[in-house]
Amino acid sequence: MNERASQSMTDSSVRIVEVGPRDGLQNEKTIVPTATKIALIDRLSAAGHRSIEVTSFVSPKWIPQLADAAEVYLGIQKHEGIDYPVLVPNLQGYERALAAGVREVAVFTAASDAFNRKNINATVDESIERFLPILERARNDGVKVRGYVSTVLGCPYQGEVEVRDVVRIAKRIFELGCYEVSLGDTIGIGTPTKARAMLRAVADEVPMGALAVHFHDTRGQALANVFACVEDGVRVVDAAVAGLGGCPYANGATGNVASEDVVYMLHGMGYMTGIDLDALVATGQWISAELGRENGAKLGRALAPAAVRA
Repeated sequence: MNERASQSMTDSSVRIVEVGPRDGLQNEKTIVPTATKIALIDRLSAAGHRSIEVTSFVSPKWIPQLADAAEVYLGIQKHEGIDYPVLVPNLQGYERALAAGVREVAVFTAASDAFNRKNINATVDESIERFLPILERARNDGVKVRGYVSTVLGCPYQGEVEVRDVVRIAKRIFELGCYEVSLGDTIGIGTPTKARAMLRAVADEVPMGALAVHFHDTRGQALANVFACVEDGVRVVDAAVAGLGGCPYANGATGNVASEDVVYMLHGMGYMTGIDLDALVATGQWISAELGRENGAKLGRALAPAAVRA
């Protein structure tokens, strides 16, 4: 079993996977300068994050915002003990990432065929077949692979998503070689009871230590869902500084749960994250000002005067 997958679930540490630079910025309508992206990632590194999703090596035709993937990855300051994963949609993207020096990639699918067809014009099973070559190459190259499963609690096109479909897909991509599987509520439709039930069902087939949760806050339930899943044993949580994000293929889906709010809650519950909360809040204030948008983190808004003085 993977070392991370075998991590004891009785420990008091929770790893935050910071997805703001990729999942957060990809939905911004105005192109964010490369220098701003690099500065954001460097600030997040300095704040104590152990895993920061940097960008996606996707075709600029799909997501123009991320056309500078290689420049961003090459421009950031790499620190020992911090992972800098990138999303790759296909083997071509993987090869571009590898050429830039990437040592961890992420692949993605959904629990809904309807969502996948809208997103990448493929069924779930077809999407998995597409990234099999990435997994094979990554094994040979010694590159870690993380997997995303979207729409685990509902789909904007088909509606209800069967838990058994989530379990089947999560189990398959874990067995194919993804060291960690992130379970994503893409449209922010879940509630704590449903989120916990879904997590438990998946954990019956995939080790809890190999699972992460990824909640969007469309209906204000994300933090409660994180709480429920952490209480049930998950120890990896995806979040975005300042609540950045959305989904270009799901109308009405708002940002990710804010990293500041998650870290504040976890610290208050006695969990360790290794993150300097003051530095994280200041980073959220800074990127919100850079983007000319309201800070999506409730903690960031509450501490805005203090953050400005700092």
